Amino acid sequence: MKIEQNSPAVAGPVERRVRCAALYVETDGVYFGVPGVEPWDERLDARRYSGPLPVVAHPPCQRWGRYSHGAPNKPNQYRMGEDGGCFAAALTAVRNYGGVLEHPAHSKAWRWHGLATPPGFGGWVKADEFGGWTCHVEQGHYGHMSRKATWLYAVGTALPALIWGPSEQRLHPIALERYGYEKARRIGMMAMVGGKDKTKIRNATPPEFRDLLLRIAASAHQTPNAELTRAQLDAERNRDASGRRVE
Repeated sequence: MKIEQNSPAVAGPVERRVRCAALYVETDGVYFGVPGVEPWDERLDARRYSGPLPVVAHPPCQRWGRYSHGAPNKPNQYRMGEDGGCFAAALTAVRNYGGVLEHPAHSKAWRWHGLATPPGFGGWVKADEFGGWTCHVEQGHYGHMSRKATWLYAVGTALPALIWGPSEQRLHPIALERYGYEKARRIGMMAMVGGKDKTKIRNATPPEFRDLLLRIAASAHQTPNAELTRAQLDAERNRDASGRRVE
């Protein structure tokens, strides 16, 4: 597995036309309309994805975080890990077809599925016995309005040096003026986002971070099911536009 140790990957456009699938993405979000990217939103149900393209996976995180059991006033509303099988399916897709999975840092899905937890200071470390590697990176380095600490899990891809460590601290000016530094720091930028689209805004992937993930996925070349994946790609190439096999 090649780990790039040169200058860190920075924001920028995807260098070439990629061919990959983006799983568990927002309808009409940042992955829609990108050449070569096949977006799977809720309507398509990404749990059904069966290749052959490498993937960028953003499985839902609600059942894996601090409030996995529900809101503080409803602590027994849900059970941790009951996400309809989304994370497990995303993990399987990355392992079978190559690519990268993204989840909030400290996601309980890592330990639940036997993945090693990455160090907070950065760097790729071996995650499991299935060719997986994992790292901790902050999306604030790649265009997000907050630091948004994130864990990545990749299989069969290049492992580029990213911009490791904490990103710039951002304080909302209204919170800073109203509450002072300490509370503004605790609240963070995202807590000050309101309106009917607040959840969508908070969950959105910045274009710069999207492009980074697409470049990682596009580098996928070897997975546990590489032979099967090649056969599927060959079969796809031998089909015409109507889906009929070309002899």
